[in-house]
Amino acid sequence: MSLAGGRNWRTVAALLALSLAVIPLSLALGNIRVDYTLVTVAAGGAVLGIVCGVLGSFAVLRQQSLLGDALSHAALPGVALAFLLAGRELGWLLLGAGIASWLGVLLINSLVRRTRLKQDAAMGVVLAAFFALGITLLTYIQSRNDASQAGLDQFIFGQAAAIRRQDVVLISALGLAAFLVLIALWKEFKLITFDPAFAQANGFPLRLLDVTLSTLIVIAIVLGLQLAGVVLMVGLLIAPAVAARQWTRQLDQMLVLAGIFGGLAGAGGAIFSGLQQGLPTGPLIIVVAVAIVALSIALAPERGLLWRAWRQRRDRQRFAAQQVLQDIHRHATQHQDPRYPAPGGMLVALRGPLARPALRQLQREGLLQAGADDDWTLSERGLERAQAAARNQLLWERYRQFGEELGLPAVTVDPQQPIDRLLPAAALARLETLD
Repeated sequence: MSLAGGRNWRTVAALLALSLAVIPLSLALGNIRVDYTLVTVAAGGAVLGIVCGVLGSFAVLRQQSLLGDALSHAALPGVALAFLLAGRELGWLLLGAGIASWLGVLLINSLVRRTRLKQDAAMGVVLAAFFALGITLLTYIQSRNDASQAGLDQFIFGQAAAIRRQDVVLISALGLAAFLVLIALWKEFKLITFDPAFAQANGFPLRLLDVTLSTLIVIAIVLGLQLAGVVLMVGLLIAPAVAARQWTRQLDQMLVLAGIFGGLAGAGGAIFSGLQQGLPTGPLIIVVAVAIVALSIALAPERGLLWRAWRQRRDRQRFAAQQVLQDIHRHATQHQDPRYPAPGGMLVALRGPLARPALRQLQREGLLQAGADDDWTLSERGLERAQAAARNQLLWERYRQFGEELGLPAVTVDPQQPIDRLLPAAALARLETLD
């Protein structure tokens, strides 16, 4: 395992520990009463969040984030038709939703394959058509004098309070089955996610694998309809994966993190809904998921906005320190005395407000010595560093002018990089002999 990979797994473990600590802390701080309903809804939300986070990662990586939205909306007419045919039984309603969503997958793939529509346009067409049909059927059902249709429209926004223990067991069982399929086809799914052209060229059944992966996403969507509804379901499918993508570049780590974030969002939304009577669980789950995305975008190492701002500031300070060091060395060279001091005011005039922090940094590193009158002198180490930087810059300039003429190896010109790490000793010797 690489050092970077080891650091990432430690980050994953730390985030898991933090997520596990957040739930009991929230219960204690919010003085929330734990009862059967809260435990059931939180467990269902956590399991559903894990399933959606893992499977939704493939939709995000394949740039099919709209797929979850299209398929969740496509489920609505399936719910309505299942009610008309089989009544209010939840199992039949979810089966109808699954069939409708799966037909939506086939229709999207068919439109992309047989027409000139791009995938996003095909998803938009399917989303609008199926959702409009679903609303029409729900309106027709509600106009009938049938008491059993009461609450059927809750599938639009979800009704988490209606989740029972057997529903949690069903979500867990189907989620486990989806994970087993994912493990069995791990290499194939990974290949069609990152290089579908290579997979097709090597004889992999690309269409079958694509439909299989989409079917797993359909399962996740159907399982979440009662909790989040067709409108908000895409948030639970996409948000954990988007958050996880900020923390790692490895697929396996991303899936684990997406599962952690999804589980935290599902359980956290349920817990927060217990703060006050009447707070909707489904929307709160999405609020928590989006909050996790916002924190990840801000705080994640390497990709986070705060990390990037800090790194840019550090790089500017480092570059300013290099420039100030070279300015002092040039000033001393012009006076033919390597210890000749440079006035601080002159350096500020040359480099602006970054000069003072650069001088303090160089002093802390032992490269400069401060005089009594705001004069700055190179130390022994500073002189060596400045001479090496001047030599490096001179060799880069000579390489840029004469490298092709001398037949030297082709490298990317970057004066910030030590040239002796990129060119062999013989090439450096030829550059140093030039006048």
